[in-house]
Amino acid sequence: MKLNFKRFGDGEPLLILHGLMGMLDNWQGPAKAYSEHFDTIIVDARNHGHSEHSPEFNYQAMMDDVAELCDDLFLDQVNILGHSMGGKTAMKFAQHYPEMIDKLIIADIAPKAYSVHHQQILAGLNSLDFSKLKSRGEVDKSLKPYIPEVGVRQFLMKSMYWREKGKLGLRFNLSAIAENIELIGEATLDAQYAGETLFIRGANSNYISNQDFEDIKVAFPNATLETIMDAGHWLHAEKPEEFLEKTLEFLKS
Repeated sequence: MKLNFKRFGDGEPLLILHGLMGMLDNWQGPAKAYSEHFDTIIVDARNHGHSEHSPEFNYQAMMDDVAELCDDLFLDQVNILGHSMGGKTAMKFAQHYPEMIDKLIIADIAPKAYSVHHQQILAGLNSLDFSKLKSRGEVDKSLKPYIPEVGVRQFLMKSMYWREKGKLGLRFNLSAIAENIELIGEATLDAQYAGETLFIRGANSNYISNQDFEDIKVAFPNATLETIMDAGHWLHAEKPEEFLEKTLEFLKS
């Protein structure tokens, strides 16, 4: 599948892969900062943003999409930064194409399996009747009983757009996500990857525990772990300066 992407800057290539229900626009701020040092390419995953929709939605397909993009852009070797779902895609890509990776950054996700925990979000999104909801404020009000966290609602609503005059819609493929949500939580432990890898987590997030990192070291023996204080799962948005500082230090070392 051909993926939508935006490209900034010059230097060694840096691919940025967003998380579930996100889009490349979530990473435009960091991408412009990285572009002062790297040829920075932010990508919409399949079923997200402006990339194509497909009922097939799993890490094998997303890894293949990244490989196709690298081939189309004549990229023989890349740095990859992946957050959450994008981090799992990046890990799988590194395990299958280790010769193509220079440095790997995995933001707030481990290669382990995660139980499905998006049920309330999916229920809220599936409850939206866009034939009746005529403003973002009305959508926010409809989502609130399902998703009390204002930051999560704001994140989801970044993927909302006007499909036509007076009718809102979502850019991500909600049906494909809902039907394949268990696959998005599956483990990505196909092989060992021995290249330089930075795992970076938010101190307030529970996605990478200390025990998880001990397990990570088995599959990623050259991995290091950084923690950003007072940040949760969306650490790049909550603490952008610290996130940039730690990731750039790793990429430029």
